[in-house]
Amino acid sequence: MTRHVLAPAVVVLLALPAMVRAQSSPQATPQGSELRLDALQRSAVETDPRFRELRLYESQADLRVANISAEMKPTISVDGLLQYQSDVPTPPPFVPGGQPLFLPPKGTVDASARLDQRIYDPTIGPRIAVEKARLAESQARIRTALFALRQDVNDAFFAAALLQERSRALAATLAELEARLQETNVRVREGAALASDAAAVEAALLQRRQDDDALRANRVAALKRLSNLTGRELTDADVLVAPDLNVAVAEARRRNDVRDRPEFVQFARTQDRLARERDAAANQDRPRLSAFAKGGVGRPGLNFISDEFEVYGVAGIQLHWKAWTWGTSGRETRALELQQEIATADEAAFKKGLARTTETDSTSIDRLQRALSLDDRIVDLREQIVRTSEVRFREGALTASEYVDRSTDLLEARFARAGHQVELAEASARFLTSLGLEVR
Repeated sequence: MTRHVLAPAVVVLLALPAMVRAQSSPQATPQGSELRLDALQRSAVETDPRFRELRLYESQADLRVANISAEMKPTISVDGLLQYQSDVPTPPPFVPGGQPLFLPPKGTVDASARLDQRIYDPTIGPRIAVEKARLAESQARIRTALFALRQDVNDAFFAAALLQERSRALAATLAELEARLQETNVRVREGAALASDAAAVEAALLQRRQDDDALRANRVAALKRLSNLTGRELTDADVLVAPDLNVAVAEARRRNDVRDRPEFVQFARTQDRLARERDAAANQDRPRLSAFAKGGVGRPGLNFISDEFEVYGVAGIQLHWKAWTWGTSGRETRALELQQEIATADEAAFKKGLARTTETDSTSIDRLQRALSLDDRIVDLREQIVRTSEVRFREGALTASEYVDRSTDLLEARFARAGHQVELAEASARFLTSLGLEVR
């Protein structure tokens, strides 16, 4: 009788490791693909609509710089005038009671073209420098915004990865319960076990299948969020591969530098833009020199007493200088200096906040590494207990409920280990992202 009962159990136990590997291994879903965090981060950045703004800002700056540079090129303007006035100056007569020597016309007709050429303008260079500095600041701001997508991808990736690892851990428990159920059904048919034992195992199996279905549904939702972020079509068959970041984290801790964040580039570009605006404001009141030439035809021409159409021409050099502006330039310069101080304070506050964040992540990494060093031992012990419980359950020395309890303890230990593994990878990725480093 005992041999008949144990024979099926032996077959099931021999098949169990293969069943567990088949359900927990990524190769069990050959139609899926491996998804790596760094590739997903790049996809999120490249598919974000703001990514094209980098080129748009550059094109915009090129147009504005071209307009400023064009101010040093000659300009031609055309003017026309048709005018009638009710009175004109009348000179006194040559003799008393006689006619005036001349009488200017009351109607005026004039058409002219004017050529202007700037010879010296100290504002051109500083204004071009301002536009280039604004371009660099705008692009740095976009890169900062795009960098923030990395953390969003991290959150979605590790949320799905945690559900994936929990599902893998649950797959092993499902395989074990299925084996126990088949074995118990055989024993019930042979009269070596009660039907309630099979019912208890089956109830536990069905509950675990419910848990598995919930995990899969939640993972699909997490993958949809990740798909929206990255612009890639992801399916439940895809396998998330958590990166091994131990070496990168150790190197980052050794350096202990947060200056790789794009925000610091943005702060630097802001300071540069404000400095360029200060230069432009200081040069705004300096003298400007230009040459001009004007030619035209009018009645009268330059001879205002003539009543005939005449061709005329005028040429010269023009100086423009704001000799007194009531201190507006000085106040503008001071306002820009204050803005630079504000930017410096913002940078210091940002750096201080980063230090707090990285310190928290560093502490979490240490804690999770210590937890993982114990998780394997805990799982091994729980597996030993379950193996012993299986033998005692077959012998009738352990009830089905007690065996299910041992199986649940093992599942919780596996869940804890899977969770700590994913949490460690997530904390490491968040630590590197906070420092502005690539996650590979």
